[in-house]
Amino acid sequence: MDFIDPAVPCPKPGTIRPGATIIEGQAHNGRPCRIIDNTASVDPAELRDVLDALIRERRFGLRVVSPHGGNTLSLDHPETGHIQFGDQLYRLLLFPYEAHIEPF
Repeated sequence: MDFIDPAVPCPKPGTIRPGATIIEGQAHNGRPCRIIDNTASVDPAELRDVLDALIRERRFGLRVVSPHGGNTLSLDHPETGHIQFGDQLYRLLLFPYEAHIEPF
């Protein structure tokens, strides 16, 4: 996953839009984690599959990384990428114990 442009505002952890779908889980280290579909358009079973894959890959937890390979470490920027469900492409934001599905 790449980092988002720091000049572009993004949702913060816990930002939940009305009608969002939330699937809860438990990270590899026993802490609660969840995936939030802020578009409310993805099948909950598919969200569960994504959450389970993120847990299996140990993607949850505190990770200090440098945006764009620079020398500055940042804790407040999520990792971001994209994910496709059907023909629709979405933005995927990964916070320490929360993943967001957002529209582009």
